[in-house]
Amino acid sequence: MANISSLFVTRLYRAQLSSLGTKPIDPKELEASCLSIAEDDEAGQDWCEENDFPGYTSYASLTDLGWRFPIFDDLIKVLDKHVAAFAEDLEFDLGEGRLKLEDIWINILPEGGIHTAHLHPHSVISGTTYVAMPEGTSAIKFEDPRFAMMMAAPPRRKDAREDQRNFVYVAPQVGDVMLWESWLRHEVPMNMSEEDRISVSFNYAWA
Repeated sequence: MANISSLFVTRLYRAQLSSLGTKPIDPKELEASCLSIAEDDEAGQDWCEENDFPGYTSYASLTDLGWRFPIFDDLIKVLDKHVAAFAEDLEFDLGEGRLKLEDIWINILPEGGIHTAHLHPHSVISGTTYVAMPEGTSAIKFEDPRFAMMMAAPPRRKDAREDQRNFVYVAPQVGDVMLWESWLRHEVPMNMSEEDRISVSFNYAWA
């Protein structure tokens, strides 16, 4: 009988923010903060308009959310715990260094908005926590990192196991945090809901 094992496994971390016993983050307060920041952030609004970015992101305008807003300071402390747990699972040897938050930003995706496929170079761990996920809104789509090298491979069966698919869709819930290694390509397909899809994304680097 053949011995078949899995090599070079891609790990995906998913948990509720509160699952590690950290200070609870009120999702309604976080949602209200995101909407208030978006309304006041004229520089972010201008960047989104100039770059045809759907909805709003603070990525290019606000780099100090944790310093400006106490709820984001609380959120970062919670995320630090989850990233440490994921790093332990990945068996990273960090030596004298540590994984440190590099940037954190708000995403508000309206009806019809998309975030095209991308990765996060220069980081180690990337992730998102979900603030508002109205019914019918987009899942997050992950791409098999080997996909570009499968030139002659036949397509996978529609009922293929999740770990054998070229693309995997994961539908998060409000309060979820999801983490992955930053080289993993991902995207948010079109938001088909009439309501905004709100999330907070972040990168951690080895410092």
